[in-house]
Amino acid sequence: MRTQIAIDKRKFWNLSAFICANLRIIFLFLFCLTASAAAQDSDEIIRVETDLVPFEVTVTDKGGKPVRGLEAKDFKLFEDGVERPIDFFEPIKRTDGRPLSIVFALDVSGSVTNAELLKLRDALQVFVQRLADYDSYFAVMTFGMEVKTLQTFTNRPDKLEKTFDKLLREQDGLSTHAYDATDDAIRLLRKKSPSAIKQKLSKRAVILITDGFPVGDTVAPKTVIERANDAETTIYSVLLPSYSRLQRDKKPLLTPLEASGLLEKTGGRAFYATEKSFEPLFKSLAEEITASYVLAFYPKPQNRQDGRFHQIRIETPKNLQIKQNRSGYEIK
Repeated sequence: MRTQIAIDKRKFWNLSAFICANLRIIFLFLFCLTASAAAQDSDEIIRVETDLVPFEVTVTDKGGKPVRGLEAKDFKLFEDGVERPIDFFEPIKRTDGRPLSIVFALDVSGSVTNAELLKLRDALQVFVQRLADYDSYFAVMTFGMEVKTLQTFTNRPDKLEKTFDKLLREQDGLSTHAYDATDDAIRLLRKKSPSAIKQKLSKRAVILITDGFPVGDTVAPKTVIERANDAETTIYSVLLPSYSRLQRDKKPLLTPLEASGLLEKTGGRAFYATEKSFEPLFKSLAEEITASYVLAFYPKPQNRQDGRFHQIRIETPKNLQIKQNRSGYEIK
């Protein structure tokens, strides 16, 4: 009897071991299958992000005020004149806005006065505070005869405040290398700022603060525009009163920055500061920067490999004005 029981126990343990071993094999198989599926999903995500071509648009009313609350159905997208479906749309959200990566490029040449720099410092601090609710990162550069990076990207107000305090000590000759500074700012954005934060596409912008007269640049405006488009970066300019005082008309003439297309062809525009206060200007600028929509689509398969530039036109059927951050795309 004892022998029979011992044999039965051995059979039991052998059977248990067999079952456990097979369960391990089944579990391993399922795990590998799941991992493979996950890898395929991961590859799919990478493919989707690569194939989608995004565009930023800002919509304003007749008074130039940004229009919020539009939906994908309010837009039409044309590729080389042919309407294409909008495959991705990111609306403007007041409570959960897009993250921001912004470079301030400040003119410290001799043509900018100390009084302007003082007002500018105070206005920039308020501007940063106004955008504190967003995932915002700021960098600060100065330019005159040369371009300097005073502060790389940070979201710490104390660091930015110390950097803004340095502006008065950064006087740098009579040259105004505005295009060189913009080019360096774009390079900084490409290298140091993420294209997405918390699974949201970042808004990249350069705010060029100057008297409006570039002098001594080594980079051509056309090259800067191309690089801004490649980096999906919008260029804005803040024109200081020292420029406006040179114009007799109430409405200042176009600056070289505007005439070159640097602002228009990247989806930005010029803001004119008054001698009284810079803060209303920066309030309007903050409203516009945080009021851009993102639209994306899948190009035709043949257009992804032909190496040609393809024109994109985005329209809204309403009586509104629309600006794109670039006029088309080229997959290199």
